[in-house]
Amino acid sequence: MTASHSSILDYDSSDEYRPEPAPEPQAPAWRDGSVRIGIHTSIARGFAGSLESASKLGCNALQIFSASPRMWPRVGSRIAEIEAAEFRARRAELGLGPLVVHANYLINLGTSDPVMRVRSIQAFHDEIVRGIALGADYLVVHPGSSRGTTPAQAIRDVAQAIRQAARGVRLCQKFGDLRDCRLRLLLENTSGMGAAIGSRFEELKAILDGVPELPLGICLDTAHAFHAGYEIHTEAGLAQTIAALDRTVSLARVGVLHVNDSKTPFASRVDRHEHIGRGHFGKGKSGLEAFRRILNHPSLSASAGRPGRAFLLETPIDAPGDDRRNVRRLWDLVGIAAKQAPRAQNGFTMLPRKQKATKRVAPVAPRFSPAKRRNSGRKPVLTSKG
Repeated sequence: MTASHSSILDYDSSDEYRPEPAPEPQAPAWRDGSVRIGIHTSIARGFAGSLESASKLGCNALQIFSASPRMWPRVGSRIAEIEAAEFRARRAELGLGPLVVHANYLINLGTSDPVMRVRSIQAFHDEIVRGIALGADYLVVHPGSSRGTTPAQAIRDVAQAIRQAARGVRLCQKFGDLRDCRLRLLLENTSGMGAAIGSRFEELKAILDGVPELPLGICLDTAHAFHAGYEIHTEAGLAQTIAALDRTVSLARVGVLHVNDSKTPFASRVDRHEHIGRGHFGKGKSGLEAFRRILNHPSLSASAGRPGRAFLLETPIDAPGDDRRNVRRLWDLVGIAAKQAPRAQNGFTMLPRKQKATKRVAPVAPRFSPAKRRNSGRKPVLTSKG
């Protein structure tokens, strides 16, 4: 090769391939600081159907079950990928978020019974797997009961059970990283019925401290706090409750709020929900003001350092339209007019249509044989009527 051609073979570092740097992860669209209001929707018409229900009720967030909440699902129960993909795609189209999955009611992570413990851990693991498949943002679980053991031991058992259930799955790495879209786990505060743990914020904090390596936070239920003796319904009591919450679990760990009214009185320790404004919590004008204070409190609102924090309803549906009216009431209480809120479909309700009553035929009285009837000394004998 001649000297005149040698220059084209010279190495130039600028010719080296350099891959584009990976883009910085972005927070999901629903964490834009807007108010997020949702309701627990049914999966009776399939997972995708629950999204349609939330949209038609005027929600921009939702909560669902991933399986029957009052039956033990088959071990290893999964969601078909084609169904999960359809759900994730439709959710993106509707702009719904966050998506919260509520775990099975039978799960008791604090039990001392070895069989129930294994079953609960397996069921919670399966809930985590299904939540990840659906692209859920949060999975809410009740801590469980200390019946058969001490509360302190039950708290340690809950922490260990959560750790075991989360083995082998990829969760959010850090609870406070808003750019991480993976699943987070939430402990729900309880009413304190029986031996249930989690009615006091100190108990919830002890569980969180027992699993520092997992993205574990809190779901605050207004009715449960009311049942447990937190005066969340008064202005002074709300300030005290928020201070206690921040002092223990930290407000930054509150992922979502269940906004529920109560059928039972203050400090009853009995878990019963009511329509917003009709229960002991929110009855009358002062009651609605209590909800208004919670929904707009600077430490709890969506703009309070936790963009996308959602207010979710778990209210009953006793008559057609109850669900839609409860959703609309929350939008009113946060001060967003119907024209600015997500549009609800007039007349839509999740309450199943009543089946037509079948015509009841009066039972025919049994007839006795005349001969037998005359024979009063013997027991009457029924005769066949075909």
